[in-house]
Amino acid sequence: MRHYYDAVVVGSGLAGLTAAINLKKSGLNVVVMTKESKISETNTFYAQGGIIASKDDDSADLLRNDLLRAGSGHNNLIAVDFFVKHGPPLVFDFLVDEVGIQFSRSEEGLIDYTEEAAHSSRRIVHYEDHTGDKIEDSLITYAGKVGVEFLSGFTAIDLITNNHHSRDPQEIYREREVMGVYALNNRLGVIEAFFSDNVVLATGGTGNLYYHSTNPVSATGDGISMAHRSGADIINAEFVQFHPTSLYHRDIKRFLISESLRGEGARLTDHQGNNFMSEYSELGDLAPRDVVSRAVYERINRSGKEYMLLDIASHYKGSEPLEKRFSKIYETCKKGGIDITKEPIPITPAAHYFCGGIKTDTTGKTSLKNLYAVGEVSCTGLHGANRLASASLLEGLLWGKATAEDIALNSRAIKRQRFDSVPDWEKPASAESFDPLLIDQDMKAIQLTMWNYAGIIRTSKGLARAQADLDYYAHRILKFYKSAEINKEIIELRNAVVSSQLIVAAALKNSRSVGCHYILKNSGA
Repeated sequence: MRHYYDAVVVGSGLAGLTAAINLKKSGLNVVVMTKESKISETNTFYAQGGIIASKDDDSADLLRNDLLRAGSGHNNLIAVDFFVKHGPPLVFDFLVDEVGIQFSRSEEGLIDYTEEAAHSSRRIVHYEDHTGDKIEDSLITYAGKVGVEFLSGFTAIDLITNNHHSRDPQEIYREREVMGVYALNNRLGVIEAFFSDNVVLATGGTGNLYYHSTNPVSATGDGISMAHRSGADIINAEFVQFHPTSLYHRDIKRFLISESLRGEGARLTDHQGNNFMSEYSELGDLAPRDVVSRAVYERINRSGKEYMLLDIASHYKGSEPLEKRFSKIYETCKKGGIDITKEPIPITPAAHYFCGGIKTDTTGKTSLKNLYAVGEVSCTGLHGANRLASASLLEGLLWGKATAEDIALNSRAIKRQRFDSVPDWEKPASAESFDPLLIDQDMKAIQLTMWNYAGIIRTSKGLARAQADLDYYAHRILKFYKSAEINKEIIELRNAVVSSQLIVAAALKNSRSVGCHYILKNSGA
């Protein structure tokens, strides 16, 4: 089956939805595609803390300095200046005034700004600790009102490019350009062609490449892998941010304990109740995430324990009841037998955010014609070597809008006969079915390799071991992919091993510790 659109958006988080809404408002025919059965199953949905917003006593210069300090000065200054100027006001102009989101307010009716690590000002707005799901659900509803088309249960396989897929030999001599996406209809098992003048990748990050992650299982580096295979530039791939405080619990996995708890007074302690962050940074518990993650990781290894503790019960300084301010965390922990109003929370670091990605400019353009990238899959250089807390939602919002505006202004229709020269997807002559347990086993092997050797603290020998192991996995995975009966899990596995290889290769190339890429010198594997 063949479909034709002005724009295809792959991914349904904040960045993708913002792009789609603005594209539709510009009069373009746009579809949002997600591999999940639920449109809301995204990293955005699970974000807790909040989003940076404009505030009377804040300034662009203060925010700029905080971004540069958190990012170890590795940031793209053009992206930073664009962000601090145009980003914060957009929260009120678009999310509040247009979409209609009402963020948490004080008893006096004023917007409740909270604080997070490495910020010099309380500039983060939130909806209790449900900020992500509030934004996600509101945008889905608003997108439906403006007429955005949704396709759930469609897994993007490959970008369609003229040089690679067209049967017209003249296309080999033209500039490489993206012409759409091949995608699997998960329910029917049929691969369909979605032709488009523009493709916007908004597929999220790489968290599920690691054994411990705060991300949903869908974060398998899909967009990174697809773009790389098509020839797009990938940059800063060594910078994988680990969140220092994910819940450590036997039965509750992938649950984030928001950094905003520390912004509201929570202290990190060992099992004897001693606060230890002052030993690692003058900012103490509000040090940047890379510093805190390494500190917690080091304390866990030194103590022989499996987790450290986060005490909000003894240090909470908020005005509303703790169980209301952090209702999601309170309720989730309570289900696990932990009362955060009376006892500390067991925590451990986990892979959280990919600071690298597909290289883009301030309009979302990649190095390939007609291909844009927004949100975590992209790399504008805004975050440098380490992301400032609560900057990612605003990044997705800002560049989702900027991308849509650029497409609406500059898009040129691809002639229909050029699409006609691209064939339908060709299946292997005798496609094989593979045991799901084998696919699961290979994914776990990748996750353990990345966690052990390309994680919070790295060594050159460990990275070399990871590269060798991943090369072995990739050889086997790509070989059976070519003969397999394609399904969502096999597509994700291929993307996971390719994206893992990119991260490890970048980490090996960069021998200097910076931000969340930390190399131990003169150490073995």
